[in-house]
Amino acid sequence: MTNTAYCEVPGSDIPRGTMARSARIAALPLAFGGRAVAGWGRRIAGADAEQVSASATERNAEQLFAVLGQLKGGAMKVGQALSVYDSMIPAEIAEPYKRALAKLQSAGPTMPVRAVHQVLAQQLGRDWQRRFRSFDDTPAAAASVGQVHHAVWADGREVAVKVQYPGAGQALDADLRTLERFSTLFTLIVPALDAKALMRELRDRMLDELDYCAEADRQRRFAAAYAGDPYLYVPAVVASAPKVIVSEWLDGVPLGPMTARPAGDAVEQARRDEWAHTIIETMFSSPARVGMLHADPHPGNFMVLSDGRLAMIDFGAVAELPDGFPPVLARILRHVADAEPAKMMRLMLAEGFVGGDVPAEDVLRYIGALADPLRTDTFRFHRAWMAQQGSRVMDLRGRAFRETGRSLALPAQHMLIVRVLSGWTNILAQLDCTVAARALADEWLF
Repeated sequence: MTNTAYCEVPGSDIPRGTMARSARIAALPLAFGGRAVAGWGRRIAGADAEQVSASATERNAEQLFAVLGQLKGGAMKVGQALSVYDSMIPAEIAEPYKRALAKLQSAGPTMPVRAVHQVLAQQLGRDWQRRFRSFDDTPAAAASVGQVHHAVWADGREVAVKVQYPGAGQALDADLRTLERFSTLFTLIVPALDAKALMRELRDRMLDELDYCAEADRQRRFAAAYAGDPYLYVPAVVASAPKVIVSEWLDGVPLGPMTARPAGDAVEQARRDEWAHTIIETMFSSPARVGMLHADPHPGNFMVLSDGRLAMIDFGAVAELPDGFPPVLARILRHVADAEPAKMMRLMLAEGFVGGDVPAEDVLRYIGALADPLRTDTFRFHRAWMAQQGSRVMDLRGRAFRETGRSLALPAQHMLIVRVLSGWTNILAQLDCTVAARALADEWLF
């Protein structure tokens, strides 16, 4: 039996076989090592060491994220998960990685038209074209396990048609198993990242993303809970099948590009602050209002509509929290924000966040600054602040990490929520915004 990650489709440049996909990823360490040897030779020959290092870093970054983007599936998803840590990438390698990450967030190879039509026929019936007045074969957006097409539904509504790549399930499993074997590659981006733990958690969530019927149901729940909200909009679901979702088409501007440039004037800055307020409030309030947390933190999942509201899209990765935000995490966060080391430490020890004998004051000092947004009435999230926290917490050679950081752990049951919170913190830092985050935490968490 042939093991394929994507169906055989003429003209597709996406590697389909598991062996072919694994070979692409496995070749990365060899290429990186080859560049290191070549650079060593160039330095002996008198080339400038910094220029050689910068050149190798840029080529490594471009190749790493080009491969992740070409493979799609789990490979592209891991790249997107890493992309939210943009603000924490070491300054000396930041620019090439930012360029590569930006390409990965917004682009990727597309499915051939024939393959798209095959999926639609399988999911919506052979007469699927009768459901639409028109259907644009050119995709409007490409994601990790599917792509989106603009169409007009039979009743005249403009709709977004999300079509899953054939064989996406095999691709997810094959990629994550291979990437876990080469997880040390990702320490190039986030030095202290526990990449194996991240990929285990991603694997659990990503299998859920393959069921578009379940995703559509989650989107309906969010849409109902936030119906009439003056700041957040969730598009309505028009129809769904296991591999296709048809939902309301939105005309808007992706939030992602706005994180790459400073605010143009005071008016735009005020809008950014309002969008950030909406993001934080949604993140804090949705466990109570919907019983779920949107678990895919990257700016591509938000759009700015013409009336200034934010639209939240893509509900493939969602954490079910029927009892709301975990009280233990909320209490630890409050003790950290309020500088209460003894109370913080008792909870962290009881929940398995700390192993070994380490002073509570040292733990508070090590992680405490990450609660800065909750210590004042308003707080400005910006890149310099995030970079400072990242360099301090992720300095593997520093004394703080050796004596304190190594004693900390993240229990599996809390990993997803912490990843989402840290991911959005990084994105808000990229957006450069000022928010009254403590008031929102007091209302929804504390």
